[in-house]
Amino acid sequence: MTDGRVEMRHGGGGRSMRKLIEEVFARGFADVPFDGIGLAAMDDGAAIRVGDRWLVLTTDSHVIHPVFFPGGDIGRLAVAGTCNDLAMMGATEGIALTCAMVIEEGFPLDKLERIQRSMVETCREAGAMIVTGDTKVMGKGELDGIIINTSGIAFAGAPVRDSGLHLGDKLIVTGTMGDHGLAVMAARHNLEIDGGTLVSDVAPLTNMIRAALRAGNGGIVAMKDPTRGGLASSLGEMATKANVGIVIHERDIPVSAAARAAGELIGIDPLQVANEGKAVIGVRAEVVDAVLAALREHPLGRDAAIVGEAVAERPGSVILDTGYGRRLLVESDGEPLPRIC
Repeated sequence: MTDGRVEMRHGGGGRSMRKLIEEVFARGFADVPFDGIGLAAMDDGAAIRVGDRWLVLTTDSHVIHPVFFPGGDIGRLAVAGTCNDLAMMGATEGIALTCAMVIEEGFPLDKLERIQRSMVETCREAGAMIVTGDTKVMGKGELDGIIINTSGIAFAGAPVRDSGLHLGDKLIVTGTMGDHGLAVMAARHNLEIDGGTLVSDVAPLTNMIRAALRAGNGGIVAMKDPTRGGLASSLGEMATKANVGIVIHERDIPVSAAARAAGELIGIDPLQVANEGKAVIGVRAEVVDAVLAALREHPLGRDAAIVGEAVAERPGSVILDTGYGRRLLVESDGEPLPRIC
């Protein structure tokens, strides 16, 4: 932190944010004995053993601008984002959510009702239910529109950790990269993009991940949704925690023509941009074909692809094989696209 103050980069999902959490928020909590997966794991949520199952808990706050964007809105984002964090730890059963809204005085009621309808629809897609919540109203000018916090619980037979990669494991992405962040940025600045229409990928992954877990039969060893910081940040964290190198093959990474054009226009790599309806999955080599087939059978996974593998080379690093050479894929330490989730 510069001059002892929080900066925008501390909310960007990369190294600076993790350092802030470790040095400020986790201090005094991460080292407390805990019979489960807690704050020290820095995973997508916490997990507590309940009988022969695990109860997974996660929470997330949403400050996106604009509130409505191509392909979704803050309500769909809030529900999908929390359901996806649960799914990334293998928790897809019995999903219950809380919802807390902080609303600026003067926020149009018709827009609030539109957001509520979107949340109901997204809950139905995910098989989730909002069971309790809270509402606060701030004065005009004290808040930019609306902030939504959602927390969620769900059950997993066994939690999936983002640190579970071993040498030889394959890496799958479930679809095209960078769609959400670039769609929001294009809408915010009224950018005209060649190559097609940019639409956010925001969607709950619950049903697709449940099918993949069944197909993997214990062979899915790590998962992460590439939100803030995008694919680069997610892979970097997975490699560091597992102490393996990751090689990904650029030609195999799905990126839409519109996202690629938008990235070139504003000078941002789509691999460093948030997604809100995609997952990165680490899979044992012997079941990767079965998992990939299960993903592609679901509408949200039709563009799923095997993009890389865990290797002994350069532990903790992500190596991008361009087809012409190799370079390190470094996660952004700043906030290239603020307020996208």
